[in-house]
Amino acid sequence: MSYFGYLTPEQKQRIFYIPPCQEPLDSDKTTLAHALGAALYMPGTHHRAISNILDNRIPGLISTVLCLEDAVDDREVDEAEKNLARELRRLCYAKDKGSVLPFIFIRVRNIDQFKRITRDYGPALDVLTGFVFPKFESGPGWEYFAHLAQTNARLGRTLYGMPILESPRVIHRESRAAHLLEIKKLLDQFKDLVLNVRMGATDLSGLYGLRRSPELTIYDIAVIRDFIADLVNIFGRPEDGYVISGPVWEYFSSGSRVLKPQLRQTPFREQFGSDGSKLRENLLGGYIDGLIREVMLDKANGLVGKTIIHPTHLLPVQALYAVTHEEYCDARDILANGGNGGVTKSIYNNKMNEAKPHTNWAQKIMILSRIYGVLNEGYDYTSIIFEGEKLRYIG
Repeated sequence: MSYFGYLTPEQKQRIFYIPPCQEPLDSDKTTLAHALGAALYMPGTHHRAISNILDNRIPGLISTVLCLEDAVDDREVDEAEKNLARELRRLCYAKDKGSVLPFIFIRVRNIDQFKRITRDYGPALDVLTGFVFPKFESGPGWEYFAHLAQTNARLGRTLYGMPILESPRVIHRESRAAHLLEIKKLLDQFKDLVLNVRMGATDLSGLYGLRRSPELTIYDIAVIRDFIADLVNIFGRPEDGYVISGPVWEYFSSGSRVLKPQLRQTPFREQFGSDGSKLRENLLGGYIDGLIREVMLDKANGLVGKTIIHPTHLLPVQALYAVTHEEYCDARDILANGGNGGVTKSIYNNKMNEAKPHTNWAQKIMILSRIYGVLNEGYDYTSIIFEGEKLRYIG
């Protein structure tokens, strides 16, 4: 399983300076943590969700979260658990027959359900990469990870945990810093099991009666922007090794617009002509321009990957994590210095690369370049989107 596997060898050769790696993306925790990309949420009660995975009806799917929490009616929890157990057994059978599956996580409702699933699902756990822990707090959080460690010892393999920070204590100003530090102290005890730190931007916004429109990004909601800043400040320090994932993008169909579209016509028209213009219009129709801008802001703030709720979001998010030729050349030159300091001019002649302050950035770029590939000079994310979507939108 590798990124952009739906592209032909000819397309990859044209687009990529260095193609995405063909090695297992779960060969080590650091690679896997950066490789989740666009994590597609699907209800755990949805029979078609498992069929889509088995039949490869979602091209490019790398990671998915089967949700038993907010996506399930409180009155249907028992049936949802039974249904998910049956569906996971189907995936086990397919895996035994040689099917390649995405990284699969279950988002549980509470610690009791988590314990019940790890006890009752038996061999069905074999297809899982881990679990997502919602409404994560420092007290109950310890019980989640302690039980996860016990489960791993019993199974003889590693299942990972991904906490979602979305409770009042992490967003309310008077308690935020202290509680985030408490959570970090807890996670530090189980660092080998923490794959991503995730945020519940929808729940956090809801605490204030807020919801961003598709023409805005989550960074335009001031209280959430402030929370992201503190989250990155505490968990984003390179020496700690945590990977923070971007918030969910909620929209997938168009409506009337007030603001101007956020995708310029020029890159699409100049590179791809009338077909490019048609692709741009379809992207605008699905509010993908807002998603693209938000992912750019995620990246600028050090976040890696994103929660998504619709298959049309997969390709734009993944394409934006492909490393540009300019980024790769800068990172390579910075790291070639060996940490000795100094300043060199970028080979693009448009910036100065300072070795010491840019080393952490360069190391992250190299991790992403192995996973998502490096684009050829003159190519950008629009090239991948065009090649990946032209049959869907143009053909």
